[in-house]
This record gives sequence, C-alpha cells and structure tokens, in this order.
Amino acid sequence: MSFWPQSLLPKSRKARRRLTILLAVAPVLALAVGLALYGMRDSISLFYTPAQAQEAHVKPGRKVQLGGLVQHGSVVKHADGNVEFVVADQKATAKIVYHGDLPDLFREGQGIVAEGTFNEQGVFVAKQVLAKHDERYMPREVSKALKEQGEWRGEGAGAPAYDKSSPQGGGVGAADGGGSSARPASPPSDLRSPPPQGEDRQ
Repeated sequence: MSFWPQSLLPKSRKARRRLTILLAVAPVLALAVGLALYGMRDSISLFYTPAQAQEAHVKPGRKVQLGGLVQHGSVVKHADGNVEFVVADQKATAKIVYHGDLPDLFREGQGIVAEGTFNEQGVFVAKQVLAKHDERYMPREVSKALKEQGEWRGEGAGAPAYDKSSPQGGGVGAADGGGSSARPASPPSDLRSPPPQGEDRQ
C-alpha cells in the first residue's frame, strides 16, 4: 500500500524505484551534512571585539578572533619571548598574551586582530596576531564592529584608556567624562594629508 496518491507517483516502475531510493537516501545525506557541520564548529573562528566577547561569554578553549585597538602603555615584552598587551573597543578591554615576533605593522594605538582562545582566567592566548591598516590604521573587522555597536566616533577616534590598576590589565576606561578618556592617535607626520594646493603655509 502506497502513502502517495497514484496521480503523483511516476507511472514507470523504474522511475518509482528511483524515487524510493532517493527518499531513502535523502535523510542519510542530511544527517551526514549535519554531522559534518557540527564537527567543523570548532574550526570556524568567529570575530569579537572585547565587549562582544564579554557579552557572548565566550567559553575557554573556543577558537575565535579578537580585534581592537592596542592600548598605549600596555605592551610588555618578556625575556622568554612572551608579549602581553591590551586591546580595546569603546566599551571594554581584553588582555592578550602572545609568544613570538609581532608583525611589523604592530603599534600601540592601532588596530589588530588576534586568533586564539581565552583561558580560564579570561586572558586571550593568541596563536597569531594580524596587523593591517585601512584609512586610520584600523582593521576593517574592528571598525565595522565599532560602527555596529554605535561607538564609532569618526576616523582616528581613541579607545578607552588603559587602566594599569585592573588585575587583568583590562580595566574599562571612561569614554565620556568621569574618568580618563583616550586621545585620538595622530598619524605619522609623513602620512598626514598635505595642505590644499594654493594655500599659503604659515
């Protein structure tokens, strides 16, 4: 007895057999795809700013990307090759530990993206640090995230000031009054826009 209306079933016996095989194989393929995606979940790196990572409660050991502005005065280089520094958006900061040589474009006050995991203490252990510049030395992922948070203050806007009194090195500085606010980092003199043509220099 068939559950399908006779009008919907193929008239050919071979076609009916193919349809039966297809209906039997489809759930197996769907299950295989689901298991593959589930197994790949740990290999997919999601991007967070420090504030987004705190709000999402990223689990220790979960591979993610963390981006923000490197805070002035936060970089500490150790003799064993470890480097500690703090990145921030306009809402929060996060401490990063990295072992190895930093990129040539890595500088305080500029944007970076680190790949790695958080440990149990909430410190981000980076396996790779990427530093790349756009209009104002900020990775596109970072500037996009800040804009989505409604914290974008135009090109060159500063992140919260680094708070050395924080036990994790990641104290959140004040963005408006009631605390120290970071000053926007000025671009190097050789990269500043030249004066308009025809304008007399003072």
